[in-house]
Parts: sequence; C-alpha cells; structure tokens
Amino acid sequence: MNSFGNVFRFTSFGESHGKALGCVIDGMPAGVKFDYEFLQGELDKRKPGQNKFSTQRKEADRAEVLSGVFEGYTTGTPIAILVFNENQHSKDYENIKDIFRPSHADFTYFHKYGIRDYKGGGRASARESVARVAAGAVAFMLLREFDIELESGILAVGSVKSTLKNEDLDFDFAKQSEIFCLDKDLEPSLKNEILKARNSKDSVGGEVFSRIKNVPIGLGEPLYDKLDSKIAHALMGINAVKAVEIGSGISSSKMRGSLANDAISTKGFLSNNAGGILGGISNGDSIEIKTHFKPTPSIFLEQDSINTKSQAVKCLIKGRHDPCVAVRGSVLCTAMLRLVLADALLLNLASRLDFIKKIYKRS
Repeated sequence: MNSFGNVFRFTSFGESHGKALGCVIDGMPAGVKFDYEFLQGELDKRKPGQNKFSTQRKEADRAEVLSGVFEGYTTGTPIAILVFNENQHSKDYENIKDIFRPSHADFTYFHKYGIRDYKGGGRASARESVARVAAGAVAFMLLREFDIELESGILAVGSVKSTLKNEDLDFDFAKQSEIFCLDKDLEPSLKNEILKARNSKDSVGGEVFSRIKNVPIGLGEPLYDKLDSKIAHALMGINAVKAVEIGSGISSSKMRGSLANDAISTKGFLSNNAGGILGGISNGDSIEIKTHFKPTPSIFLEQDSINTKSQAVKCLIKGRHDPCVAVRGSVLCTAMLRLVLADALLLNLASRLDFIKKIYKRS
C-alpha cells in the first residue's frame, strides 16, 4: 500500500531514479498556518550529501507545494507536494541490473511484481522517505497548535550506546550534531563507529530514541488501532527498521509487576515504564520509543548472491550509500510519529457525544 493514515492521510509516489517524488496529503483541517520555511527545514535535515556520515548523493530537495494552501493557510483540500530528483547516477547500477543485492528488497520486489527496477532500488529505496518527511512536516503544523512536541536522535551506533538516563538525553545538542547524537560526550565515539564502517567498505546499524511531549490523554483507538500498535506499524514501515520498543520495551519482559507498574500520585505517574500509553491509549505522560535500524544492506564488499536466472554470482556494488542509515532514519522516525499523532488527534474528535456537540454548538 502507498497510503498511510485514516483521517489525516497521505499517499506517496515516485522512485529513487525517477523524475520526482512527492505526496498528496488529505484530511488536514482548513485554517492551519502553512509554514513553508519549516517544511523545507525538515527536508534539509534528511537531505543526502551533507557530510561524510551519509550518502554522497547530493540533492537540493526543494519542496514545491502545488495545492491545498491559499494565502498562507490550509484550505481543507488535498495538499500536493513535489520534490524533483536532480542527481541520479543510474549508471552505477548497470553491473548489477540482473543481480540481487544481499538483504535488499530488490529480491522480494522482483518476485512479487515480476519487474526489475535496478536503478537505485526504485520504490524500495529509502529515497522515497523524502515524501514521508514532507507529509510529517505538514502534520506537525497541526500538532503544534496543541503544543505537542516531538523529537528524535541517535542513541547508539553499532555496539556503542549511551548510558544516559532518558531524562538526561540532550535533544538540544542533537539538533546541532551532524549525526543527531543525544549524548554530547559520546558523539566522537559514535562518529568513529560510522567512519570505521565506511572506511572498511561496510555499514553499521543504530538505535534512535524518540520522545513525544504534551500528548493529551485519550489518543488511540482500541482494540485494533491502539496508539502503540499504530506507532509500531509506522516505524516498522521505515526502510531497515527491525525492532521498535515503547517505554521499557524488551526489558519489561524481565521485570516483575511490582517494578514494571507505574504508580500514580496526585501529581501524575511516578515512573514511565508504559512509555506514555496504557491499553493502547495515551495516558498524558511522555511517549518514549526506541527504534532499531539494521546496517545498510548496500555495502562495497564482494558478496555471494544470485541473478534473475537463479545462477550463483558475485555481487559488487557501486554508487553512493549511507554507512549508517539510522542517522537520517532518525529524521524519518520523527516524521512518521507526527503522522500517527495527527491522525490520532483527529480520530479522537468523534469518540464522545459531548465532543461532537461542542463542534456543532449543541448543549
């Protein structure tokens, strides 16, 4: 499927080496101030080729808003955003046009559709994420009307991980860090891990930490559209993501209930093992998430593979690829979480009769 969301919904289109990528956003209420500068700023964060820690493919990624905005405000009609590709190097893929890259989705796409788009991975490429970041930026224009804050950053690269407590992670530092690092003292070590992988023609995985603050109580639709399940669905749909943890996550399976339970006082919860969600519904506490990215599958070491005729071959990849996809992936985590929250916010409007009566001014 190429669409995401129920009420706040977007559809992406385009391929890595096609003419352009973009999205169409539906469900955005009319009257929201449209912030072009913010939209471009978010695209700039995930833009390739900015430093030695990402792919060297250079794209301007300038957003063109085609519809849905009038005199600086949303109109309530579909918002179409287009981003042109300008720096494709399709020739880099000629030598593997019939060869499957190990751990890359070109194998499954070929067997599903019977078509081999070898140029940059086509629709399976992380290049498609530019559309998600654009849609997420628009979603945040709605969320900030309600003071909802959402941030992400790098917690670990490979086996090197910050030991800071969640409350001590530095999102302000992450904003100025080349790799969006949440731990100032650990940044040199994390950078070194990325460069070691790049210099050895390899890649490395990473872990992203996200926090959502000022979330109202009540977002989430039990039983089958729980907020945590929607979050997991959104994040697991990102290229290279292999695991998602909410709150204490995996460690909660090793706890006793007396330690895992979040006691409640008159001032709020005394801990946040639940990660801000109970029964699939936001409880008013901060929502905290860890997203785990595998190493980028496109590496520059010779590997065993097969071709489209199922013959054994050697695969040697050329081109430009991220040594650690988690770095730019952190920007995408933020975007997808914004989309989940915007959709949940609008879905909640019809959850109670008194909410509906307020809209239509009935007592």
